[in-house]
Amino acid sequence: MRTFLCFALTLFGLGLINSAIASVISVSPDQDLQQQLDLAQAGDHVILDAGVYLGNFSINKTLKLSGKKGAIIDGQAQGHTLEIKATHVVIQNLKIQNWGHNLTTLDAGVFVNTLAAYARIENNQFVGNSSGIWVDATPNIRIINNTIEGNKSVRSPDRGNGIHLYNVTGALVKDNEVWHTRDGIYIDTSNGNELNGNYLHDLRYGIHYMYSYTNLVTNNHTKNTRTGYALMQSKFLTVTNNISENDVNYGMLLNFITKSTIENNKVIGVQNMRNAQMQHAQQRYQPEGKALFIYNSLFNKIHNNVLAESDIGIHLTAGSEDNTFTGNAFVSNTKQVKYVANRTQDWSLEQQGNYWSDYLGWDMDGDGVGDVAYEPNDGVDRLLWKYPTAKLLFNSPAIEILRWVQRQFPVLKSPGIRDSYPLMHQPKPVEKPS
Repeated sequence: MRTFLCFALTLFGLGLINSAIASVISVSPDQDLQQQLDLAQAGDHVILDAGVYLGNFSINKTLKLSGKKGAIIDGQAQGHTLEIKATHVVIQNLKIQNWGHNLTTLDAGVFVNTLAAYARIENNQFVGNSSGIWVDATPNIRIINNTIEGNKSVRSPDRGNGIHLYNVTGALVKDNEVWHTRDGIYIDTSNGNELNGNYLHDLRYGIHYMYSYTNLVTNNHTKNTRTGYALMQSKFLTVTNNISENDVNYGMLLNFITKSTIENNKVIGVQNMRNAQMQHAQQRYQPEGKALFIYNSLFNKIHNNVLAESDIGIHLTAGSEDNTFTGNAFVSNTKQVKYVANRTQDWSLEQQGNYWSDYLGWDMDGDGVGDVAYEPNDGVDRLLWKYPTAKLLFNSPAIEILRWVQRQFPVLKSPGIRDSYPLMHQPKPVEKPS
């Protein structure tokens, strides 16, 4: 017992010594910030007074760097404004601006070096021309509650991404707002990460996944992007409770996605043509906005999503088979489904189908499931896709005769989507993330 007490007191004493060693260091704009960072000891808290700190700075030891209101670090349009090269560094409550614009050298507002595990970047404001935060093969980082604004006057392909994660594991990216960069959050070759509650708007892609496995994408909100969620070449993603609002080409794009769960998301208003000027400029070619586009993607669960008020609710093509669809709501889309494949697919699971706002069937037994199967695309639909001007005949007797012939002679029916158990009522919609 005595030995244990002495050991505990020793540990307590060491804790007091370490606490005594750690210092709070105040720095003013007339001091050399890099010199102060170099002189600080591991564990110190460096606080910047209000003012502008010009230069490119690096942190080589475990420190907390924060700022009082009005503290600005300015990279003078070259290199990284701030580079982290040590573990457990905290960057907090700063405005970070005007870093370099060389995409080849990965210029960023904050560059997180491979050695900088467990970094925390939170409550900062970023304004610059290229990537706001670039994380290079760094595990277990936290990027929380930052705002990142790009430069709208720079061509979109020449901007960096708001948050760029390369070969990262265990990251939490939460409650950030990103706009006017190229992509909001770009993830490449990164596994086991979580994107939660981010607001991403006025971008090329809101969230962009490439070659990444076992990631969680939840409670995010994209708006006014060209593609809200571009999920490509990845597996085992869980994409749930997200919102895509007024995105243009695609709300969600699944390209070579396998064994993933796409559930409880809401995609609304994916319309490529929004004003008369755009219509005039694109009279000869009018691409359609797709709430969900699935290309060569297999073995996915696509359940309980709302796909609404878009040019196309869902476009399925290029061998996208063996996916399950149930509990989804297709509401007021110009085309509910566009299907390009060689065999019929039944979109129901365990006698539970989907809700279709244009379903004209009936429910005699009152069980909430239609008594007649819903077939959103048939040979007539294919004819209209191939020859859009034929839409002028959509309600004509000729079109009705073609549909009647298909029903009477199923052998003439083209492969398509069939929902054997269509829902009579729309499931409860997903609420907007707070």
